[in-house]
Amino acid sequence: MDLGSCYLGGNADAVEFCPHRPFRHVLAAATYTLQEQEQEHGEEERQDRAGTVSLFSVDADEEDASRRLRLLHTVETAGVFDMKWSPLAPLLARADAHGCLALWRLEQEEDGSDEGAILRDVCSGDISSSMCLFVDWNQTADSLSVGLSDGSLSVVSMREDRLEVSEQWTAHQYEVWTCYFDRAKPHLLYSGSDDCSFSCWDLRQSPSNSVFQNKKSHNMGVCCIAQNPLERNMLLTGSYDEFLRVWDMRSMVKPVSVKSLNLGGGVWRIKYHPVIADVVLAACMHNGFAIVKVGTGDAAVMETYSKHESLAYGADWQTREGAEQSKNCSVVATCSFYDRLLRVWQPENLENL
Repeated sequence: MDLGSCYLGGNADAVEFCPHRPFRHVLAAATYTLQEQEQEHGEEERQDRAGTVSLFSVDADEEDASRRLRLLHTVETAGVFDMKWSPLAPLLARADAHGCLALWRLEQEEDGSDEGAILRDVCSGDISSSMCLFVDWNQTADSLSVGLSDGSLSVVSMREDRLEVSEQWTAHQYEVWTCYFDRAKPHLLYSGSDDCSFSCWDLRQSPSNSVFQNKKSHNMGVCCIAQNPLERNMLLTGSYDEFLRVWDMRSMVKPVSVKSLNLGGGVWRIKYHPVIADVVLAACMHNGFAIVKVGTGDAAVMETYSKHESLAYGADWQTREGAEQSKNCSVVATCSFYDRLLRVWQPENLENL
């Protein structure tokens, strides 16, 4: 069921629901737009990458359909490639096209409104002269990893009111589209790149030591990585080659790909359901969005959503309160790039699990 939709002011590429009370109704949506800048006669043409982060209130239970998706607040930024909420607090990390990593705190508006929310600057840091493409928090929220367009990985530490690059190294030949801290072993950092490599790094050593580099399994660039919240030895990767792959990580030096599923489009993002441990949401670029069951048996597509008309990029689940977390009350936000479209909807088939 469709709950609401909205056209954003730029190319839409990321959506993230805040998982923390009292802000679980808040959805952040980001844009990245390449702008041609006018030049004086004889000067070379320059390009600027501009963006926004907008906050929306999402209420699936609102009887008035016009109020199920409401804009709360918008911040103008450099073009945003990725953003993530801290696992411990309503802090939003933003990775942008100017090589900057910034943190915002989500706060209620001073008028005392329960639903109102704004973003306030906490700190920011220039990570690189290259573009920051992806960001992930470790589970203690004292470090972040950043994937860069020049093939580098950065590990950034939070030092009270500032960000500090603690380590940065050339990890891949081409763009690092994704990086991911192991949720059970925080000294391990996974990465995926346009060079088709799925890699793992041991952060206890400096420079970080390569645990493994798999360059044979993916036929195109590796776009995303996710870890099963209950079965920590199960890792998922998504690739431009259209396959969602399931990995058994018990042999860490040489992980085994145990199954794969063709989703019909480049697998750009994968997000585990906040309650149902074997269900993931996938953004499939040229083939819309898919809800996939990935358990001990075969991986299978349960449902598809094809109401976007361009590249399917951003996708996330809302964490809902109490009894509302039943399977048939799940809420999803998705966005697509060139048509600048944000949609919020409810899956139809989860109650069959």
